[in-house]
Amino acid sequence: MTEAVAFPQDRTCPYHPPAAYQPLREERPLSRVTLYDGRSVWVVTGHATARRLLSDQRLSTDSTHEAFPIPTERFAAVRSRRRAALVGMDDPEHNVQRRMLIPSFTLKRTADLRPRIQRTVDELIDAMTEQGPPAELVSAFALPVPSIVICDLLGVPYTDHEFFESQSRRLLRGPGVEDLEDARDQLEGYLGDLVERKRDKPGEGVLDDLIAQQLSQGHLDKQSLVELATILLVAGHETTANMISLGVFTLLQHPEQLAELKAGPELMPVAVEELLRFLSIADGMLRVAREDIAIAGVTIRADEGVVFSTSVINRDTDAYAEPDRLDWHRPARHHVAFGFGIHQCLGQNLARAEMEIALRTLFTRLPGLRLAAPAGDIPFKPGDTIQGMLELPVEW
Repeated sequence: MTEAVAFPQDRTCPYHPPAAYQPLREERPLSRVTLYDGRSVWVVTGHATARRLLSDQRLSTDSTHEAFPIPTERFAAVRSRRRAALVGMDDPEHNVQRRMLIPSFTLKRTADLRPRIQRTVDELIDAMTEQGPPAELVSAFALPVPSIVICDLLGVPYTDHEFFESQSRRLLRGPGVEDLEDARDQLEGYLGDLVERKRDKPGEGVLDDLIAQQLSQGHLDKQSLVELATILLVAGHETTANMISLGVFTLLQHPEQLAELKAGPELMPVAVEELLRFLSIADGMLRVAREDIAIAGVTIRADEGVVFSTSVINRDTDAYAEPDRLDWHRPARHHVAFGFGIHQCLGQNLARAEMEIALRTLFTRLPGLRLAAPAGDIPFKPGDTIQGMLELPVEW
């Protein structure tokens, strides 16, 4: 094996895997990486192997396990001694919580939300055009679209969006440990108060349903509900906001592919799948082995950490021809941008709809959209968090 690569690392281009991951791309399907504290763990880089392992319940998502791979010092300092709701639970507990939420994230429920998503997108573009160029697309468009939609879905007042968006940023990016701890406390405190208000005066939303069907019936305690709501609120807007902003930047850097989309807007659903594969914004799913697993000629031993490098997996040449090329005509739906197996992202249908409507409408209504600054000067996020643009100045 080659010398272990440090993980995670920053991207040098916002839509390509870090250049330092090249040895991982060459040595598939498994190799080793070194975490911030010098600990060596397995890294999964092969597409087929990743899908097999993500479906293997001998790998655990329980971050309270002492051998769980901790990618950064910041993560280590704030790691809770309790398992994270939904994402940090294994079956059967995970299945109990997931089943509570499935009715709210079905394809039918997403289809019902499409008119609301379209209206939100149109209103935000109206506001941008009324103000006139230039605009900062993250704050004016990419972030508000999923933020408004998840508020509607959950029953969270959008009037509080500045508070929970700022706390979400602190929770995911710090900069310091104190910021992360305080942001978690602030979000849980806010949602705990909201649960109490909804108990007294129910409304319409996923939270109201959970209160009536789970909390009031004794199937879920308040702290568990608050933790679940925190994950839904944060993940429900942060990830899609990053996909929209980075998706726009990437399209503007690929004019031929963008022109093809403008000429054939019916390609947008498959383009969304290709962008999900190509961008792989959530790079680094984490697991720990509960028992020995023999796979791909090696044995992952019990209590060894396992990291899934999504950006490398989704560029596996065994799964995708010319994977570094953006291609609307490849079958890309089998990517692992949403994970795979029992922990595959619950909100993936909603995210796809938001991306499809946002990107199609933006480039239809503003066909002359372009960057308002040199591409190399526009800041993007570091490698230890969800990938995306910190800001995106545009004009039209």
